[in-house]
Amino acid sequence: MSKQKQILVDIEIDKLTNSIENAVSGDIFDTEIYQLYAKDSISINKTDWLFNWRDQLKLQDRKTYKLVIKDNPKIIQGLISLSDRGDHIYMHLIESAKFNKGKNKLYAGVPGNLVAFACKLSFDKGFDGYLAFDAKTVLIKHYQDTLFATHFKGTKMMIETPAANRLINQYFKK
Repeated sequence: MSKQKQILVDIEIDKLTNSIENAVSGDIFDTEIYQLYAKDSISINKTDWLFNWRDQLKLQDRKTYKLVIKDNPKIIQGLISLSDRGDHIYMHLIESAKFNKGKNKLYAGVPGNLVAFACKLSFDKGFDGYLAFDAKTVLIKHYQDTLFATHFKGTKMMIETPAANRLINQYFKK
């Protein structure tokens, strides 16, 4: 298989919520995250997404997860593609559904929810919450401010244990 072109993380973290929040009413909706499999690709409406998620599902080195509202698993709110790198989780791609972007978005908090999930997965695998990703240069400061991420070098960023704990506690309250 040919080498994948690196895609830089390019998503605005609109708001850190405690789940996802209706952008108009402020109502909070509980969410669930499930792994998405190639057989599920029919549920990905290409018009709702900037990236080709069906291609992500074909790659053996990563898993794709979908964020849905609890009791409404058919409507995907956001997607994330992650790899287990043996000592940390790597975030390849993250995206909110088209209806959760821009000034007329339906729900806020989708990207933060997905990143918190990736950090939780890192803890579950014994990686102390470490999450790495490559960010578009113009968003590095944004990720430092919103996700408490550390800028490592060039476009490389990481979320370390204290920041991962903050995000997990925000989204995965017991």
